[in-house]
Amino acid sequence: MFTFPIIAVRKVIARGEEDAAANGGFRNPYYGTRLGEGEKSGFWLVGDEGVYIISNGKLAEGETPLVIYSTECHPKGDADWWDYKSRHFGGDDGIEFIDADLVVPCFARNFAASYLGIELTENEISFSLITR
Repeated sequence: MFTFPIIAVRKVIARGEEDAAANGGFRNPYYGTRLGEGEKSGFWLVGDEGVYIISNGKLAEGETPLVIYSTECHPKGDADWWDYKSRHFGGDDGIEFIDADLVVPCFARNFAASYLGIELTENEISFSLITR
């Protein structure tokens, strides 16, 4: 499982929406291979050098998206990040779009939760709210 502070998830979604409003929409995470898919409010879950979420609004020239690493898998400061990523995300790089409409309503139903848990299996992605 990968965990992200809910406040950080909200910031990533908000930043994507701000960038989309300012720059003409949302970026397609699939490099144009799945037109229209993922081009809405949400974020990308990325397994690369570590595992992180990233804002998805179109960016102005020279701008960078907001990136938040999972608590368990940050390449700086976590010596076991590669093993953890390989076990829970897979050895290859990958990207999955997470629709804001799937997670934001859950936050409003559980104000005590402080983290969003994201668990990947071979066929599905599941979410949980965690109170720490």
